[in-house]
Amino acid sequence: MRAELFTLVAAISLSACGLFCAPLGLRPAPQSGQRPQSMTIETASGQTVQMRFWLYLPPGYPGRGRWPLILFLHGAGERGDDLDRVKIHGPPKRIDTEDASFPFVIVSPQCPDEGWWSEDDQIERLDALLEDVVSRYEIDPERLYVTGLSMGGYGTWTLAARYPHRFAAIAPICGGGDPGAAAWLSHLPAWVFHGAKDPVVPLEASREMVDALKTAGAPVTFTVYPEVGHDAWTESYQNPALYEWFLQHRRTGREDR
Repeated sequence: MRAELFTLVAAISLSACGLFCAPLGLRPAPQSGQRPQSMTIETASGQTVQMRFWLYLPPGYPGRGRWPLILFLHGAGERGDDLDRVKIHGPPKRIDTEDASFPFVIVSPQCPDEGWWSEDDQIERLDALLEDVVSRYEIDPERLYVTGLSMGGYGTWTLAARYPHRFAAIAPICGGGDPGAAAWLSHLPAWVFHGAKDPVVPLEASREMVDALKTAGAPVTFTVYPEVGHDAWTESYQNPALYEWFLQHRRTGREDR
């Protein structure tokens, strides 16, 4: 009788554990949509920092193999500790306000106050963030893209020059970079956008980069909006052709400089 009672109690306990305990030992499946994230990461120089960002997972994730990823870098006006500001422009805004869906994982980090995306410490943080996200999620490392506006355009150029064989394509918007780095980027497809009447970042900042890339033999496309000022990003990020263009490209190199 005692043996039968013990068997019955054990069966009930296992059943209850199956109902209530199993989830504690399982990592919950990520859900599609855009959600705030906070991640503690270690940079190449040994700094431990916390990165806050929006993470968008597309419909159908997880599944369907590995997904392409877009890293979006906001402008100077969205810096700080209010993560909602990152959704003022670009893909995070479209996801939030238009319920837009994209066939990418989209990572949209926030730069701290007084920071600048093209600074060495921020580039290190972006590098570490990408490494961490790619390791945690179902990401295709051959299809990583980076785009940004204004300060984020500068960050796009700088990040690509620092890690020229990490990305499959880049799309800097109303930003500038170092024309001397064009040789490092000669293999990398770039679609550059700028407003002809930009009073903040002169059109020449993008033109210098485009000319240097063309001289280096890079596959570069330059779109100038004749009547647009600084806001060259709204029309660019509303254009479905940009996202289709991203998907046409895969990484061609394996070694960073």
